[in-house]
Amino acid sequence: MVIAIDGPAASGKGTLAKRLAEHYRLPHLDTGLLYRAVALTLLDADRDLADADAAAAAARGLDAAFLSDPRLRGSAMGEAASIVSAQGAVRAALLDWQRRFAGAAEGAVLDGRDIGTVVCPDAAVKLFVTASAEERARRRHRELDGRGEAVAYEAVLSDILRRDARDADRAAAPLRVAEDAVVIDTTALDADAAFRAATGVVDGRGRA
Repeated sequence: MVIAIDGPAASGKGTLAKRLAEHYRLPHLDTGLLYRAVALTLLDADRDLADADAAAAAARGLDAAFLSDPRLRGSAMGEAASIVSAQGAVRAALLDWQRRFAGAAEGAVLDGRDIGTVVCPDAAVKLFVTASAEERARRRHRELDGRGEAVAYEAVLSDILRRDARDADRAAAPLRVAEDAVVIDTTALDADAAFRAATGVVDGRGRA
């Protein structure tokens, strides 16, 4: 069983994906880390994030071990990943990587921006997790504050809105709700409530 989870930044999809993977004993892939890793590879090599050829080469040569680099979790990497992920050559280079992961015999849980629409269009379960921009900014602000990163809430909100626009407007695999996806709005839900809503969908569809 493949569970595809899409949604904008800080919607709670990553936390939900991890819990679903543990609950159903499936491997989990945060596909956003792939794009963060590509961006970090470019930055480490002092290359421009907009250099399409260098970005595509970094994506083709991506080492899975690099996904555990703690630097990938920083706020700067989120913005950098949003830039490289808009490049069609990068997305094409990572598409097979993601599909191989999803092709595991037991299934998998993948979260990102285009899992249900492009990467795994035949997934047994498709969820689109969202929340208001203001609530997502509050969550991200708390997360950054907890890691000791002093960033103003207004700056976080601005970043969220900028990334939303870039994700929705890009030519390559824009963020959108798959026709057969179930939307879970977590604006007023805590993690446990979102998990209950998601398992209700999975148990109803994935096990049918």
